[in-house]
Amino acid sequence: MSFYDSILAGISLVGNVDAFLSLFIGIVVGVIGGAIPGLSATMAVALTLPFTFPMQPINGILLLLGVYKGGIFGGSIPAILIKTPGTPASSATILDGYPLAEKGQAGKALGMALWASCTADVVSNLSLILFAGWLASFALNFGPPEFFALIFFSLTIIAGVSGDSLLRGTLSAVAGLILATVGLDLVYGTNRFTFGDSNLMGGLNFIAVLIGLFAIPEVIAMAWDPTGHLGKARSLGKSWVTFREYKDSFFSIIRGSIIGVILGSIPGIGAAPSAFLSYSEARRTSKNKENFGKGEIEGVAAAEAGNNGVAGATLIPLLALGVPGDVITAIIIGAFMIHGLQPGPMMFVLNVDIIYGLFIGLIVSSVMLFAVGSVAIRAFRYVADVPKRILMPAVLVLCIYGVFAVNNNMFDVGVMFAMGWLGYLMVRTRIPAAPFLIAFILGPLLEDNFRQSMLMSGGDVSVFVRGPITWAFWTFSIIALFAIYKSIRNAKTA
Repeated sequence: MSFYDSILAGISLVGNVDAFLSLFIGIVVGVIGGAIPGLSATMAVALTLPFTFPMQPINGILLLLGVYKGGIFGGSIPAILIKTPGTPASSATILDGYPLAEKGQAGKALGMALWASCTADVVSNLSLILFAGWLASFALNFGPPEFFALIFFSLTIIAGVSGDSLLRGTLSAVAGLILATVGLDLVYGTNRFTFGDSNLMGGLNFIAVLIGLFAIPEVIAMAWDPTGHLGKARSLGKSWVTFREYKDSFFSIIRGSIIGVILGSIPGIGAAPSAFLSYSEARRTSKNKENFGKGEIEGVAAAEAGNNGVAGATLIPLLALGVPGDVITAIIIGAFMIHGLQPGPMMFVLNVDIIYGLFIGLIVSSVMLFAVGSVAIRAFRYVADVPKRILMPAVLVLCIYGVFAVNNNMFDVGVMFAMGWLGYLMVRTRIPAAPFLIAFILGPLLEDNFRQSMLMSGGDVSVFVRGPITWAFWTFSIIALFAIYKSIRNAKTA
């Protein structure tokens, strides 16, 4: 299929009211989810996932992508107004956004956050469109040994989502790998860790694990401390961002967008490191570096460009290689699988209409994000005033409905609550949930490709170093492990 035919196929999929309405609703839900302290973009995507089951595949995926993009921007609203990041990615926005709000310039800070977010979103989406197809074409040369090396490398860089403790992140990942082995072994047909319960023969339900791990702990935490997320919102003030201020910050925005694209395309790093790196680079090169941290508008622009630049780039490894770029794209993989789609290089051959439909939808999403964000800035006060005694029970009902709707099975609801308490225990002990989820997804892929490689080689392990692609990924893995070793040594000597 030619490029022109692919574009037409994509337009035929998304050129209807349902597709654009799904994208619009997703952005609205994402902005609200990101703007409510205590929720997050991750939780919003997880709660929205069950609603995509009866939808057309393209509409369901566009809905989730809208939630993702809206949530990343929405987190900047409470970060600026009440010094509480709606998402971890918005933590860097507080540094200059809140001081501006204290000066009565919250409207200016939020306006710059919106302009920077939408600019970075455009750059990120264009990068996805330009590079995902090329990477997928390259990945068509991959066999099971190459995919095994790739997935092993992805697991080695799980340190990027391990927070401040690599040991805790490793424990989380190991737990995810162990739980991924539950169920029927498809090679030998034996039961693994099912304890005689037929409900476990198919493994732990992905949706139940996902929602339990991310949504239920927030419900428990809110019940434990109902006033923990309350804060006083600042007024927007009378000053708004000007085109001159946007132009003066444009270089920092583009640089932050590129940083976001580079870090976002590496599985496991996420938006928060990108935001802080973009912010630090802006401060290092700015003429007003002494004003950073005291209410510098360029600091807000750089932070928001950094975290929004990641949003489209995390889809590059997802679509091209079938490997999630971060926690949210790990959730979005669930939507692909539920609709019988397998992200990866073959998708560019078998489902090229869906790929180009997503590309078109993502381009439109940047315009929609600007429109929705402009309204959300002024409407935040009403969103922030939603009583937690109403919000959290509603979230709990959505969780139960979403998990039960997958298989109409109460056992899955029980798994959700079990994972919820595990997730809450992980929060209390500062064990990150992201490595758990990524390992839970990649574990079966790692095992399947290992066993396929051994079967095709007759048990000869040299198949794992059979060509330059495998050698490249093993080299990357060794470099990553060496970097982890050095960070552990530095932590011990510090």
